This record gives sequence, C-alpha cells and structure tokens, in this order.
Amino acid sequence: MFATASGSLCATAATRSPRAGAVAAWILAVCLAWLLGVGTQLLQPELEVVALLQNRLQWAIGAIVLAGAIAAFRFGSSGASVSKLRWTAACMMSVGAVALAGWSSTGLLAQHRLAQRLPAALESVDLLVTGIVSDLPQVGPDGLRFQFDPESATLSGQAVQLPPRLMLGWYAGREEGAIADPLLLSLRAGQRWRLTLRLRRPHGNLNPHGYDFELHLFERNHGATGYVREGPKGAVKLAEDAGFPLARLRQSVRDSIQRHVDDRRAAGVLAALVIGDQAAIDRGDWRLFRDTGIAHLVAISGLHITMFSWLAAGLIGAAWRRSARAPLWLAAHHAARWGGLAAAAAYAVFSGWGVPSQRTLAMLSLIVLLHSTGRRWPWPLVLLAAAVLVTVLDPWAMLQPGFWLSFVAVGLLLAAEAARATPAAPTAAVGRWKSVWRRGGSSLAQMLRSQCGVSIGLAPLSMIFFQQVSLVGLLANLVAIPLVTLVITPLALLGIGLPWLWQPAVWLLQSMSAVLTRLASWPLAVWTVPAAPVWAQLAAMLGGLLAVLPIPWRLRLLVVPLALPLLLPARTWPLDGRFEVTAVDVGQGTSVLIRTRAHLLMYDTGPRYSRDSDAGERVLLPLLRGRGEDQVDMMILSHRDGDHVGGAAAVIRGFPVDELLSSLEAGHPLRYATPASRRCVAGQRWVWDGVQFEIMHPLGSDYPGSGKPNAISCVLRVAGTAPGSGSLLVTGDVERLQELALVSREGERLRSTVIIVPHHGSRTSSTAQLLDAVQPRVAVFQAGYRNRFGHPVADVVERYRARGAIVIESTRCGAWTWRGDSTVSDAACERELRRRHWRASP
Repeated sequence: MFATASGSLCATAATRSPRAGAVAAWILAVCLAWLLGVGTQLLQPELEVVALLQNRLQWAIGAIVLAGAIAAFRFGSSGASVSKLRWTAACMMSVGAVALAGWSSTGLLAQHRLAQRLPAALESVDLLVTGIVSDLPQVGPDGLRFQFDPESATLSGQAVQLPPRLMLGWYAGREEGAIADPLLLSLRAGQRWRLTLRLRRPHGNLNPHGYDFELHLFERNHGATGYVREGPKGAVKLAEDAGFPLARLRQSVRDSIQRHVDDRRAAGVLAALVIGDQAAIDRGDWRLFRDTGIAHLVAISGLHITMFSWLAAGLIGAAWRRSARAPLWLAAHHAARWGGLAAAAAYAVFSGWGVPSQRTLAMLSLIVLLHSTGRRWPWPLVLLAAAVLVTVLDPWAMLQPGFWLSFVAVGLLLAAEAARATPAAPTAAVGRWKSVWRRGGSSLAQMLRSQCGVSIGLAPLSMIFFQQVSLVGLLANLVAIPLVTLVITPLALLGIGLPWLWQPAVWLLQSMSAVLTRLASWPLAVWTVPAAPVWAQLAAMLGGLLAVLPIPWRLRLLVVPLALPLLLPARTWPLDGRFEVTAVDVGQGTSVLIRTRAHLLMYDTGPRYSRDSDAGERVLLPLLRGRGEDQVDMMILSHRDGDHVGGAAAVIRGFPVDELLSSLEAGHPLRYATPASRRCVAGQRWVWDGVQFEIMHPLGSDYPGSGKPNAISCVLRVAGTAPGSGSLLVTGDVERLQELALVSREGERLRSTVIIVPHHGSRTSSTAQLLDAVQPRVAVFQAGYRNRFGHPVADVVERYRARGAIVIESTRCGAWTWRGDSTVSDAACERELRRRHWRASP
C-alpha cells in the first residue's frame, strides 16, 4: 500500500508551484501550532484555563483573528502580485489562533472530565448502582476487573450522581478456587446489573520512572474506581443484552476461543490478536515478547494494523486486476487503497477501537484520501496532519509511548519507501511463475530492509520509554512479523467462522514461543540503560534518524556520539559520608531505598497486590532500572507480613541481590533466596562509603516464641558522617511494647532527622516516648490511599505535628526522596515534581 503511495507523497518542493509550496508550509505550521498548543497545556503543572477561556470577549478576539487570517490568505494570494507582508501576517495570525485553539480545547475537555469525577462525599460508602458492563471483563486469579457505565445510583435510598464510567473489581476472596463463583463468572459485556459498590476517586502510586495509572484512568474517562461489595441486597443480573452490541460480539468470540483452545496462554494471545484483549496475555508471555522486541505485534497495534491493511490492499488489488469489468468501474490501485483502509477500519473497530488503532486508522485514512484526490503532500506533513486528527479526539495520547512508537514506525516505513521510489527499469519478458518468484523475492528483500530500518529507528525510543532495548529484536521480528501478520492473525480471524483453524494457529504460536524463548536466553539479549536527561534523549533520536536516512556513511558516523549520552548517561551518586533515601510509593506497604556512593540497600519490598501482581514487578524493578542500579547489595525484610515482603521474590528473580538480612523463620521460602542470608539482630553494624548502618531491633532473645511478626521487625538506623549529614530511622511494624523497649535500651541514640513511621501510622505504634527520643524533623507515612485499616490515624499524625515534625504521606506525596542533608531542604515529593492536572494534588 505504501509502495504505491510513495511517488505522490514524496514530490519535492522544486516540482511544485511557489503558491503550492507556500500552502504546504502554512499547513505544516498550522499542524505544528496545534500540537504545540496541546502539548503546552498537557505539560502545565496545573490546568490552565484561567479567565482567558471564561471571558467571551477572548473567544470573539480569537474568532476575529482566525477570520482575518483566512480572509488575508484567500484574497491576498489571489492575484499575481502577492503581498508578502499580507501573507506573513495571515500565516502568523492563523498559526496563533490554531495554537490557542489546541491549548484551550485541551483545557476545556480536561475541565469537563475533572468535573465528572466522583464527589469526595461519595468515597468509601456503600452505593446501590444499576448500570451496564460496557467492555470485556478481565479474569484474574483473584476475581474480575470490568468497566461499568452507571444508569442510576442511590445512597441510603437517596439518588446520587456518579461519573459516566467506572473501573471496578469483583473479588470472591483470596483462597484458591474463589474465582469459580458461578455468579461472578456469569458477568459478561452488555449485561445490566444492580450492584452494591464502594468507590473512590482515581488515585495511583507515583514513582520515578513508574507507570502513571492516574493518566491511564483519565484518558479512558474513568471517573472513579472501586469494587463490588457483598451488600445486603447482593448482586443481581437484570438483563442479558442491555446494550453495547459490539462488546457483546467480542465477548462471544473470546468465549468461543476459550472453549476451543485448551492452551490458556495461546488462547490469550489469540484473543489479543482477534479482539484486542491484551489483558488476556499471560504475564510470562508479555515478558518474553518485550524482551525479544515483538510486543508491538500484540500491544502496540499501529504497525500491526498497517501490515494488515497492506496485506488486504495487496490481495484486493490482485483480485481486482483479474476481473475484466472491475478496473473499468474503478482503477485497481484505488480499489486496493480503499479496500485496505476498509479492512483496517473493520479490524480496528472489532479489536476494541483502542487508541493505537485510532492513530493508525487516522493516518491511513488521510493517506488514502490524499491519493484519491490527487493531492501531493510530503510524508512528514501526512504524519503531522494525522497526529492533529488523533489529538483532536484524545489530547492525552501525546503522553503515551504508543503514540510516538506508532507514528515513528510508520514514518520510518514511509521514509524508506520514499528513498526507494525510483522508476523501474524495463525488463525483458519472463515467464509467469518466474515473474511471480521475482516479485516475491523483491517484496521479501524490501520487508527485510524496512524492518531493519524500523528496528534501528525505534531503538532510541524504546530506551527512552522503557529503559531497555532488545538486541535480538531484529532477528525475532524477522521471524514474528511475517508469521504473526501473514499466517497466525489470518488463521485467528478465520477461526471465528471455522474454529478448527485456531488449532494450527496455536501450533504456530507454540513454535514461535519456543524460538523466542531460545533467543531471549542468549547472553545480552536485552540491553538495559538508565533514564537519561531530555537533551540526551533528543540527541539519540536524531542519531536514530541519521542511521536510517539515505545519507553518506560519513554523516552516519555522527550516530555514535549522538547516541552515547543515552547509552551511557552520567549517574550522580552521593559523595563519601552521605546517603540518599527514597521512600517508594507502593500503596499499603513499606519499601525504602538507601543509596551510598557505591552501595544500595533495599528495606522491604512492598505488598503483593494479587496472586499475579506485586510491588516488586510493578514498581521496584522499573525504578531500579530507571535509576541505573547494577545490583542490590543488601535487602532487609523487616518481618514476614505480606505488605513488607510481597515484592521480594520478583526483585530477587529480576535483579542481582547479594545479601538478605531478615527476621524470617527458617522455613520461609525467601530465607535462602540469595547467596547470603542471616537474621537481623540488634548490634549488627557496618560502614559503607563512610555511612554508618546499625540494626537496633530485635534482640536475639526476641526470636523464640516471638508471637506476632510485628514484634521482631528489623529496625535500622542510618547516619552520614560528612559535615551536615543527617540520619534516618526505619522502624518496620514495631508496636508499643517494642518501642518502649527500644527507648529504654537505646535512649538518645535513637535520635534521627527522619523517621519512617512505625506500622504505617497505626494506633498501636508511634508512642510519645518514641517520638520524644527520636525527635524527628520529618515523619514519613507509607500507606495506601483510603486503605481499609484507616492508616495513618489522624491522632498519630497530629502527635508528630505537635512536636514540630514535617509530615509526609505517600498518598499525597508519591515517592519521597531526600539527599541526606540534616536540614531536609532538598527533600522532594514526586507529586510535586511531576504535578499534572489529572493527578491528585499533593
């Protein structure tokens, strides 16, 4: 499809009239102005709509400016003697008006969505809600996650207004087999239910280099999250087919795949390829696809839909040329383009109409429309215009990695086609099959060149967004792209009508997975890099562009110096005698990173969120990779509770951990998971890079018959030795009796600049005696947003404030980072550093 399009797309300015060139330049400026206006609004710390948009006079001025620009453009360029001044004024006015429109429309749409969020008064109360399941429920080990559109809601019999879309969980319990509840498993897309819900406003953990869950919810217009409660009125199914017919159709296809395919992992991949159910893919398969660089085939669907469209266009064009009458009605190349576009649209809608699908379809539609009307736009202008179309509907798409990966991938394909768009030399007549063989070989060579260019061009973006790049990705894609796009996906789609075709697709998936597993096991299959500064990212993207452009090799040598700052970014660690602390935002749990010049200590690893998700995989590993850490020199697991050790196995499995210090019992599976493991006992001391570490609890005599795990929590004190350095006390979940024993035994030695508050701020901890001994300047509470335990308790928070301590709550701060200065002047909250309108304010 792109091969036939490249000739007209890449016409040079020299072949166009001056007026056509000026119009192209104006369109380019307008597109850039819109994107700049949208991007500026998105990057503001607060939503900037201000009085400018609330004053009707400003709208009138904007309309006058735009009208004047259009008039000047229309009448000023109509004569032979075009006024350059008038043209310049028209362009500047129109560009300014479009930038203002992009900025203001984004602000107004954001303001509208924020106004629809759940009122604070309706948080954490039981609501009786009637609504429709509007998308495919996602089945997990602990229950269901599903999208619910409320129709009516009551609180204690009184009608209340809810957001138009909710993201809910329905959990039947954590015991094995709980998900087998027949009522829970009967939930399907398109059904109407009456449910007792407990809701809360959108909120997510926020850490450096971490996933922005609140942006995910905001972009999808989920005004609240929550869960189904076992209320007195229970859950009642009211109607089977209440709405959303497309979602019901997709549901029936997924059910059919699950009935006919015994291999659950293969069934998940087929569901992702056919109906866009990416959540059905097993976590292990996601990891394999990511490490081998083929995740875009099932996750970032832009390139996949483009390939599907290209294949459909080729088949339609070939069939069209075989007809004697069809080319008389419509030229074969037009039929191929529109047929490919129709196939892409049908596939995009059926696969869930996700944001990547929308981007790709907008781009393909613009390209086909330009060709059909005989327009001659260069391909960069096509990409920009498609980006404008996408951001008109979804401004926040610009903040997603898939937006840039999709556009850059297609841009690289277009650039490669443009570079090869030369007239074909006449060839001697050859036999029919020989001609087919030659065309097939030429197409294969073209695909190999294109894939090589795309892999190289996307490598900087992959390192920027994910801090890793697959070194076996090119080889894996050469296997996976033709197999998935040309064989497995067609079989999967045809299987909707002929289910027996799913079995050969499963065999091919299993064979491909075996090959990918072998590739992923190679040494250095994945290259991980730390997060780099913005200037290094821009330089690397320029280097990636130079690597794929058809330019002399001497200029391509610039790729090396341009890429080095991204590949080997400078890392700033504390000086000798100083340390850095990061209290990680893991929700209802504890995790603290303590960094010296050459060593890293991890105290606790946060909770296990479900049987297939934990803080280690979701929070700590991305944080460690983004920081550029090489290993964890020591992991301290304070005690065995799940909110402190839930992520440990994932961290140990995915990252080198030298030594484990814990209060775990001898039979605990984590006790011997590292090369060296020992119990924490009061009196243990060591010095790293001039920083002193000491275990202050428990005593060796506390272990036999210790009772509650909280009683033997490892308490760690860290103190810098450089002038002006502060100290830190990390307390785990010790409670009143242990605190009194600590004060009695250690006294003033407990005094510390910062304390990680015991037991998340519960009533059973933070006694007045401990606070008087520690005298903290900062108290850090690590707890989950509106957690069921009520942590931190208001009385405990006030107890710290009464003694002059600065109170830091992870729900308001996100990750808290402190460079170890005794004045705590350089401490920073992640929510303050990355404040955006869709996030809860600090």
